[in-house]
Amino acid sequence: MSELSIFKGGLPAYLKNAVDDTTNALAGGELGARRISIKGGVFREFIGGKEYRVSEERAMNVVVIKAAPKVSRKFYAGSYVEGEVVAPACWSTDGMRPDEGVKEKQASTCMSCPQNIKGSGQGDSRACRYEQRLAVIIDGEIDKEEVYQLVLPPTSVFGDGEKKKLPLQAYARHLKSNGLPITGVVTEMRFDTASPTPKLVFSPIRGVTEEEYEVIQRLGNSQEATSAITMTVAQTDGVKNKPKVFTSLDKPKAVEKVEAEEVEEPKKAVTKKATATAEPNLADLVGEWDDV
Repeated sequence: MSELSIFKGGLPAYLKNAVDDTTNALAGGELGARRISIKGGVFREFIGGKEYRVSEERAMNVVVIKAAPKVSRKFYAGSYVEGEVVAPACWSTDGMRPDEGVKEKQASTCMSCPQNIKGSGQGDSRACRYEQRLAVIIDGEIDKEEVYQLVLPPTSVFGDGEKKKLPLQAYARHLKSNGLPITGVVTEMRFDTASPTPKLVFSPIRGVTEEEYEVIQRLGNSQEATSAITMTVAQTDGVKNKPKVFTSLDKPKAVEKVEAEEVEEPKKAVTKKATATAEPNLADLVGEWDDV
């Protein structure tokens, strides 16, 4: 039966081009979910998992319209293969415990997880890594009302940075101290050329207009924005393959170690007295599996 055969005479005018947020939510990434990647130190735009535009510019201007309330986590099992796109084996939206949709939970909580121990990843790093999910729109294209997912690695989120070169949390604190909402300004995100891995720093460019702000507020409440801050990159791209599975969850000694260490890391991320050198150790946060 044809998709339109249920309607005599074809699709009625009132339903043409009427695909809504409910349909998009159920369809997932296959029908054109958008995201921006910073892999390789360039801005890459994807639609439904397909790269369609690459910018060689060192900066891109966006408006942040929504942010996940907590820093999330993800863990990939197995070795990274260049160009291969796979789903993480385990992930957590709130950074506290694995999401309900995770089939192979590595532990009941992130704090007790063996993948959160120093040395569980390459060298002295942790195998499970932080990330911040954002919903953004591109400056100059606000009238298109196209919402993109942007997933930031921890080096772009934590630390104090310096004036006009602030990581995300410090940038948000700077705006807040001046009484500005991040949704009310166009933000420049620029690659930090001093970083050996892709890292963004942020600064305000201009205030948005009243007309733009109305669009921003409406899109911030859309299903696309909600999906951008709750879905993993694999879910956004519509990746269907089964994730690679890791090893046993039961490592009692490792659990005791990570419980002692876990208390310190958030303090380093949010303290106002920390210097730029107090930023979380790069080797501890960044690894080959980071899909940014």
